[in-house]
Amino acid sequence: MKRREFIAVLGGAAGSWPLAAHAQQLAMPMIGFLSTRSAKDSGKIVAAFKTGLEEAGFTEGKNFSTQYRFAEGQLDRLPQMAADLVRRPVAVLVAVGGSSSALVAKRATSAIPIVFVIGGDPVGLGLASSLSRPDGNATGMTIISADLAPKRLGLLRELVPNATALAALVNPNTPEGQGQSSDMRTAAHALALRLRILEAGDEKGIESAFATLAQDKADALLVGSDPIFDVHRDKLVAHVAAAALPAIYQFRDFAVAGGLMSYDPDIVDAHRQAGVYTGKILKGARPSDLPIQQPTKFQLVINLKTAKTLGLEVPPTLLARADEVIE
Repeated sequence: MKRREFIAVLGGAAGSWPLAAHAQQLAMPMIGFLSTRSAKDSGKIVAAFKTGLEEAGFTEGKNFSTQYRFAEGQLDRLPQMAADLVRRPVAVLVAVGGSSSALVAKRATSAIPIVFVIGGDPVGLGLASSLSRPDGNATGMTIISADLAPKRLGLLRELVPNATALAALVNPNTPEGQGQSSDMRTAAHALALRLRILEAGDEKGIESAFATLAQDKADALLVGSDPIFDVHRDKLVAHVAAAALPAIYQFRDFAVAGGLMSYDPDIVDAHRQAGVYTGKILKGARPSDLPIQQPTKFQLVINLKTAKTLGLEVPPTLLARADEVIE
């Protein structure tokens, strides 16, 4: 080949490279990540989600892209966010941060595969036909955190055995919150405890709940499982500290932030599993063929420093059962 012809061929090939790169970029699948939480409080779970995708052979920016939407605890923002992701369209819609995002995603599309991470019962919520065979376009993980309210109540009573009046903080605007209220009342009755349910669906509601709590003079507090409480975690823990109340929370992060005690499943691993499922779907698996996963391990975390501040003596039997003690 003559030098001039070679240069012409080379120039033509070079000109096609940007087009090829552009075509490859267009072919790259896009994942929609819809969360009721805030971006600030989601660092660990987003990292775990990406780890799961990497286990399945996918690296962000290399062979998939992600559109993130965080509702910051404002549930009314979810429908518009989900609709925007569906219009793009995304190859998989990941809905995390409680049942609200999963239900909105399910209403937004019956065609795009959905992978969820929720705290409630996916069958009871209408997200799946069964755990083993979800059917439809949705599957994922239930960390059953909302169902652990009676267990947390028992742990709190064990730590504060002389308590007779307890308070519980729940969000009445979510399926998890509604179910927890009933479960807590049943558990409190079995333990011969007087229980006051305080409701909060936003930051103002939290402020109002603690104003009521200051008048009720409860012996201890159970903070229910809800994304809104994750969004306002630090403020919530500060309120509890100011009230000098023994309290148990839904996730380890609360105990790390200064809360007295938490009992929860491994939420980080649940989001890793969601990443693995998303990767399988990108490879061609159908959501209906992927069984809904449940946690197998739960962790009890006790903040001994906070217990000492409250003047509480943690029973040795409870300390022995703790998976982690913060000193």
